[in-house]
Amino acid sequence: MAGNDNIDFATGDYVVYPAHGVGRVEGVSTEAIAGMDVTLYTISFKKDRMRLKVPAMNVARVGLRKLSSEDRLKDAIDTLQGRSRVRRAMWSRRAAEYETKINSGDPVAIAEVLRDLKRSNDDTEQSYSERQIYQSALERLAREVAAVESITEDQASDKLEDMMTKSAKKKAA
Repeated sequence: MAGNDNIDFATGDYVVYPAHGVGRVEGVSTEAIAGMDVTLYTISFKKDRMRLKVPAMNVARVGLRKLSSEDRLKDAIDTLQGRSRVRRAMWSRRAAEYETKINSGDPVAIAEVLRDLKRSNDDTEQSYSERQIYQSALERLAREVAAVESITEDQASDKLEDMMTKSAKKKAA
């Protein structure tokens, strides 16, 4: 992470914790831990009903960041509408790569997963694990889009699905 410009959070800020997605800073507190005063960000993830306390000194290491800019989301949307690049590697290896991209928290990497797992024709049936990874990526990206655009997660999810469907129809035509 470049500099400290992206790691100063205030109560109420939406943030992205790469392994969990979008959360909201509930508070900033200082607690004595092992004889040291440690500043902690308390982050709640409403969807998962989870609360984390992240030491301020670990923010960069865990990859906690502010929401993406509109330009970064535009890059993700462009990636989403691009041509899929499914490699011919074993599924287990591709699945591991997809999970790594999702857990990176990078909207462009998550969009790559969605793009590559989206089937352009309904004849091809996805396996259970493909559907699970696809759904995980869709939820993760939709949460960030929803937070940035101030819409519901369902609206964001529908918007992303519509974009992929329209893109697939254009490619087929």
